[in-house]
Amino acid sequence: MTVPLSAPLRVGFDYTRSLGPVLGHFMTELRARRVVGVRGSDGRVHVPPVEYDPVTAAPLSEFVEVAAEGTVVTWSWMPKPLAGQPFDRPFAWAMVRLDGADTPLLHAVDVADPSAMSIGMRVRIRWAADPIGGITDIACFEPATNPLPTTYPQFAEPSTTPTRPSPQPAGADRLARGRPPGEGGGRAGDVTMVTTPIHLDVVHSVSPEESKYLRALAHGKLLGQRCPKCHKVYIPPRGACPVDGVPTTDEVELPDVGTVTTFCVVNVPFLGQRIKPPYVAAYVLLDGADIAFLHLVLGCAADEVRMGMRVRAVWKPAEDWGTTLENIDHFAPTGEPDAPYETYEGHL
Repeated sequence: MTVPLSAPLRVGFDYTRSLGPVLGHFMTELRARRVVGVRGSDGRVHVPPVEYDPVTAAPLSEFVEVAAEGTVVTWSWMPKPLAGQPFDRPFAWAMVRLDGADTPLLHAVDVADPSAMSIGMRVRIRWAADPIGGITDIACFEPATNPLPTTYPQFAEPSTTPTRPSPQPAGADRLARGRPPGEGGGRAGDVTMVTTPIHLDVVHSVSPEESKYLRALAHGKLLGQRCPKCHKVYIPPRGACPVDGVPTTDEVELPDVGTVTTFCVVNVPFLGQRIKPPYVAAYVLLDGADIAFLHLVLGCAADEVRMGMRVRAVWKPAEDWGTTLENIDHFAPTGEPDAPYETYEGHL
């Protein structure tokens, strides 16, 4: 029996957000290896800073520098670190209340084993070698008894004078972080944006029917399945007809020629984009199929693509083929007359 195909799949994007004046100032100070909190109406100093008072909901702006040392409030042990975590070896997660702060922050503590951790232990920040203006500028915490490093300057005890960022003008949240002097508003070099990569890694397995379809693509063939009851042809095959609920066992090889049913002109650039806008993503209904699939339509100006346009697959070189629809680089116009609307109106 042929084993269904499976492959690792990463789903992700780089989440970029504007920070605003409070968190922006916090990140800017981290880049300078300083930690600031914000004072609330009840006198408490919040670290990390909050934008609005937890008691009155009023905006907060009185910044207070706190120490780089603090106390472990609570902790847990991470025996098997996950990808993307601060260490690839066991470590502790801890809530650390820095001296001068009234609320704790969550971060990693670098110790060899759980016996080195305790509630009330004194820890200090180990700064990243190359701070960029993010929470990872705090590489981790370490026991305060460890020798001080000499690879970067240490800062004195925090000042008792509150610090305030300069006001940021409208639109500052759209500026790139770490602006050079003279560009944009606010103070030159203020951190205004942060980008966080978010990824989910899974092993994706496909059905036996989809496996046949993908293996056929590796040989330059487009394989669908026909419902024995309504006779609709599905590509990619689904294993069962969604209309009648019966198995689709009859395999049908389809041509690589079809009709554009609907389409979208992509004008907006985005991260990871491989084609310069404008270009067209279209649903293509292959001749003999009863369901369209999404692909690129190139080989003509974007404003020339239209419903009913006849297109043909443009395949990559055979030596580059694999078990993927990416074997087809794109679809291009055939030059044939447009298909009559009634031939595809039921497939929009």
